[in-house]
Amino acid sequence: MLSTRNAPGERGDKLGAMHAYSTAGWENFFVAEVGAAAALTGLLFVAVSINLTKILALPQLPGRAGESLLILMGALATATLGLVPGQPSTTLGVELLAVLAPVWAFPMLLQAHARVPGAPAHWIWTRVVFHQIATLPMLAAGVSLCVGAGGGLYWLVAGTILSFTAAVLNAWVLLIEIQR
Repeated sequence: MLSTRNAPGERGDKLGAMHAYSTAGWENFFVAEVGAAAALTGLLFVAVSINLTKILALPQLPGRAGESLLILMGALATATLGLVPGQPSTTLGVELLAVLAPVWAFPMLLQAHARVPGAPAHWIWTRVVFHQIATLPMLAAGVSLCVGAGGGLYWLVAGTILSFTAAVLNAWVLLIEIQR
């Protein structure tokens, strides 16, 4: 059984109390998110492999597939890091920033080069918006844990839900919309 004690030096005054700046009490959330992120990543691989020829034929879709996989892998890594026992919240914050900065930056580079002549502008803007709303709350969690203020782990709840939503919407495009 996982310990529900706060790590030495962590905030929180009650044994087993959930707190925004300690992973104590968050174990079930992290375990559930690891499983969900791993399952969604596997399903996305299947979706991409089913339509690989069509995805590769359209210049904007390989990047979209890569973005979706990266967002899900970011959520998986984030939840996995949250399961490391006894680490201080600032350490977790630094780890989150180290993992999530490339998850945020790399798709931005892909999106900057994804312009297809004659393609509707909303193709790029929807990707940018979904990517930002998926990754920025996760980065906010890292910063918040580092400074010890601003919401802490609660940002991961929003970030995980939004990451899964963005990835599922992209998977819909890669699996269903591509057939139209």
